[in-house]
Amino acid sequence: METAEKECGALGGLFQAIVNDMKSSYPIWEDFNSKATKLHSQLRTTVLAAVAFLDAFQKVADMATNTRGATRDIGSALTRMCMRHRSIETKLRQFTNALLESLINPLQERIEDWKKSANQLDKDHAKEYKRARHEIKKKSSDTLKLQKKARK
Repeated sequence: METAEKECGALGGLFQAIVNDMKSSYPIWEDFNSKATKLHSQLRTTVLAAVAFLDAFQKVADMATNTRGATRDIGSALTRMCMRHRSIETKLRQFTNALLESLINPLQERIEDWKKSANQLDKDHAKEYKRARHEIKKKSSDTLKLQKKARK
């Protein structure tokens, strides 16, 4: 019976270590999520600045295209360059949206779920562990009593 108590204690300790590791990882995940949120915010600001810049750049290109002479060729080259940069802006916008929708929001929901489930696991484990230890002690004492009776 003593080995059963040792094994029970070892498993209980292992479970408690895992739960403690889960609980101690919350601040790290929350910090990561807050930094990702800040990155998302800054990327959104960058996208807005890029859109404003490209709009102004497009006006310059249109102005050059609508003039006479060699400036027209420069204007069409600037327009092509502006269109390429618009595709970069589109990809940056897609990345920014994906960051929010596929990382930040799901991670925030998971962190809350992890907190709740870890706390519930800890409570349930504590109850079950106490009950199991009590049963083991009771069975152990019953076994000792029966062994004494058997000797008599």
